[in-house]
Amino acid sequence: MPPVDAAGAGEAAARPSAPRPAPRRVLILGGTTEARLLAAALATGPAADPGRLVTSSLAGRVAEPRLPAGQVRIGGFGGADGLADWLRAERVDALVDATHPFAEAMSRNAAEAAAATGVPLLALRRPGWSPAEGDRWHPVASLSEAAAALPALGRRVFLTTGRQGMAAFAGLDALHFLARSVDPPAEPLPAHTEVLLARGPFTLADERTLLREHRIDVLVTKDSGGAATAPKLTAARELGLPVVIVRRPELPAGVPVAEDVAAAVAWLTAGGPAG
Repeated sequence: MPPVDAAGAGEAAARPSAPRPAPRRVLILGGTTEARLLAAALATGPAADPGRLVTSSLAGRVAEPRLPAGQVRIGGFGGADGLADWLRAERVDALVDATHPFAEAMSRNAAEAAAATGVPLLALRRPGWSPAEGDRWHPVASLSEAAAALPALGRRVFLTTGRQGMAAFAGLDALHFLARSVDPPAEPLPAHTEVLLARGPFTLADERTLLREHRIDVLVTKDSGGAATAPKLTAARELGLPVVIVRRPELPAGVPVAEDVAAAVAWLTAGGPAG
């Protein structure tokens, strides 16, 4: 709501503000579980509106992505300027950054494009994990710090940081890695690497079996949050294994955050942030 001058303050206070219209064209960035659930909620849930156009944008880094409801585009935009151009061309009036918590560049581009175009932006981020009693967590700020910590913690490493970034561990030739990812990891790889292609969710029983059968003595993961891949942390706790956990990057300043799909739907159906 715009500022009110002193002369009209009493009248403005008595007059209810006009409701903000819900956005009609929504762009959701990201192929996360939360992004798919949000698209489904807007397409078929109680908040569904036949007059709303919802487009989900996927980066295209996964060979066979799980496609969300509604319209889908695959591929990059060409940085913040390209995203801003797309928002203008498609007359988008609400942008939701539901990318992976470690998609730092995309989140930065989203914030810059939203600022350039005036399109309201919301970040949809599931909460990160919290340590429980018995956990032996070693928080680090980056993959390179994770690699530096490993030699003192174990020789058989369960690496679950995704297909990219393996180069950070490539020089650790004395260690054996079991690397799990949805698609084959990008090279270079550590000299002694076994690749396990799998997509979550994973059960606690399966994670216990995997850690025992591969004689894992240290786990490396990013703080992605969520339930789909959390059982590995419980299994590591039960076996007394150290966990090297990469902390999340900070979101761009000033971006509002919804921690679940319900909060994101409420933000969208309320018309985005108050003016």
